[in-house]
Amino acid sequence: MQSVERAAAILRLLADADEPLALAQIAAALALAKPTAHGILRTLEDVGFVEQDVANGPYRVAGDLFHLGRTDRLDPNELRSKAMNWTDTLAARTGESARVATFHRGRAEVAHHVFRADGGTQVLVTGSVVPLHASALGKVLLAYYPGAARTLLRQDLPALTTRTIIDRVALQRELAGIRDVGWAGSVGEVDPAVAGVAAPIRDRGGYVVAVVGIEGAIERICDDRSRPRTALVTQVTRAGRAISRELGHGRDR
Repeated sequence: MQSVERAAAILRLLADADEPLALAQIAAALALAKPTAHGILRTLEDVGFVEQDVANGPYRVAGDLFHLGRTDRLDPNELRSKAMNWTDTLAARTGESARVATFHRGRAEVAHHVFRADGGTQVLVTGSVVPLHASALGKVLLAYYPGAARTLLRQDLPALTTRTIIDRVALQRELAGIRDVGWAGSVGEVDPAVAGVAAPIRDRGGYVVAVVGIEGAIERICDDRSRPRTALVTQVTRAGRAISRELGHGRDR
């Protein structure tokens, strides 16, 4: 059953891509070991579901199955209903604003948010956009969602503050680090006084479909070395895993 779910996740990932994906991209996007991903891809290739132009080249969905693309998106209302309780709990436990975002129409859009209790005049609403290259939420999507990364290739990287990463090579290094540790941080990159922490949300097949995170004043989010506090990172990653379980990821495994 697990192999079937992983094969389905790979097919959906490839079908959603605008260009062929390399083995390393597929393995990273689905949190699979490269040998595991390669074995599944070989099987899918043998049965004609995926194809390569050259040996050891990138993979794409075979033409007869390309209609699988974009037909099984997570409904935003379902995401909100699954994430709501856990997002509320995250905000209560951390004392910070909590948000869930998805990659939609080439942007990182907020699907659900919970304000900090003393948030005053905050006006963020569902559907608001957060910057892909500067926010913790956006960087998780860039790290795990190939479509988001391709979108950014066609856009400038505006310097929102003096800390915003605008060098593409440096950004790619940061995204690789995010995939290694499983969470992203943003310290003063969108607003000089604001920091954020975010973690991926996966569906049953392991595909990253959304991201959950918190945002608040740097002095609350970070330690004296301007690094996100370990306790807050733990709370955010736990919330990501909990919402993922609501979507079926990790059950019966």
